[in-house]
Amino acid sequence: MDYNPSIFKAYDIRGLVGKDFDDAFCEALGRAFVVHTGAKVIVAGRDMRGSSPGYFAALTRGMMRQGADVIDIGMVSTPMFYFAVSDYDLHDAGIMVTASHNPSEYNGFKMVHGDAMPIGKGSGMEELKALVENGEFPDAKEGTLVQTDIVPDYLERLFALVPADSIGKLKVVVDAGNGMGGVILPKIFEALPQAEVHRLYWEPDGTFPNHEANPLKTETLADLQAKIKEVGADIGIALDGDSDRIGLVDEKGEIVRADQIIAMLAHVLLPGNAGDAVTYNVSCGNVAPEEIKASGGTPVMTPTGHALIKPILRKNGGLFGGELSGHFYFREFFSAENTDYVMLLALQLLSRQGKPLSELVAPFRRYAHSGELNFKVADAKAKMAAIQEKYAPEAASVTDIDGLRLDFGDWWCSIRASNTEPLLRLNLEAATRDAMEKKKEELVSLITA
Repeated sequence: MDYNPSIFKAYDIRGLVGKDFDDAFCEALGRAFVVHTGAKVIVAGRDMRGSSPGYFAALTRGMMRQGADVIDIGMVSTPMFYFAVSDYDLHDAGIMVTASHNPSEYNGFKMVHGDAMPIGKGSGMEELKALVENGEFPDAKEGTLVQTDIVPDYLERLFALVPADSIGKLKVVVDAGNGMGGVILPKIFEALPQAEVHRLYWEPDGTFPNHEANPLKTETLADLQAKIKEVGADIGIALDGDSDRIGLVDEKGEIVRADQIIAMLAHVLLPGNAGDAVTYNVSCGNVAPEEIKASGGTPVMTPTGHALIKPILRKNGGLFGGELSGHFYFREFFSAENTDYVMLLALQLLSRQGKPLSELVAPFRRYAHSGELNFKVADAKAKMAAIQEKYAPEAASVTDIDGLRLDFGDWWCSIRASNTEPLLRLNLEAATRDAMEKKKEELVSLITA
């Protein structure tokens, strides 16, 4: 077995294909997963990457060797995977072969318990790593593998929440980025013949031939923005590689930031759920907590990352939550992500309001946000310490649940080390564009010095 121990990340397992792990590792991981979870029935899915079928075969072989029965749900998006694990009482755990939005040379594994709660740092990842490294597993009677199509049940669940007839004659552009959204999007829009949908890159292709499937990067939205203007669309939708992150673009081609989507969803979902918790991560702007409160909810700030957010959402009985990267979590989906639900809610809102998306979002664009800025630095902790030393004495509040967030009343900044890449991430916001740019220049100078 050949593998790089650093592939065990905070949220998942992820590394370079053929370099950081091999088939033998995948089989050992499968066995370790069964031992750690004690699962008898495991849901297994995969994405469209060229390396995924081979890794999937080795992984499921290991799980069966260790005595588990495997439910093979085939190529699915991450939201479909979470649904398949959590919506059926029979299923004890789930594992999916995917590297999310990472480039084609990467692959990896997302792992959850039967209730869709993630296995990550502090919630089982260390124990899994130890089991794999030990490499000794008890004998077991070999399990079976059954292929199952969960698409009909998944669609039934989506349209029970957002009835197809609640969506009107909209013109929609959807860019799947050659990711896993392309598996379910045709089925969703078959049920919405009244909507005129324009397809961009719906063919699943693990080489990502058109652009990186990462809606957080504004440059990946260029084709979507151009198509919106070309066809006069009401809304543009972008998905990442495994379809667990979503980006929205209005009819003018302007990006709707994820914290603005949280604000919009708060007004849609909180009526009738007064007092319920809604989470937002440390990188989100003040519009998120302000609009959660205005809609009758209780805002709860969280660290970044699905493995950390989902338990917080579940503990607080939260209605939904989001983060600046475009992940959105819903109680209706066991506190897991569901981008298809976000898309349908947005289409339903446009249909009911009869107003352009830009007009609906305009009240939430009242602050100047920098967007996420990333820096490669030799010592992230030292940079954060320098920023804290200079700015913390003047701050109205200091939050350290995820890196460092400093709030000053008229502006704030968040600095944190990435859990998935060797980067320091900076977000800041101010009341005006000029004030934001001034503070950004100060902070960037300090980080890059």
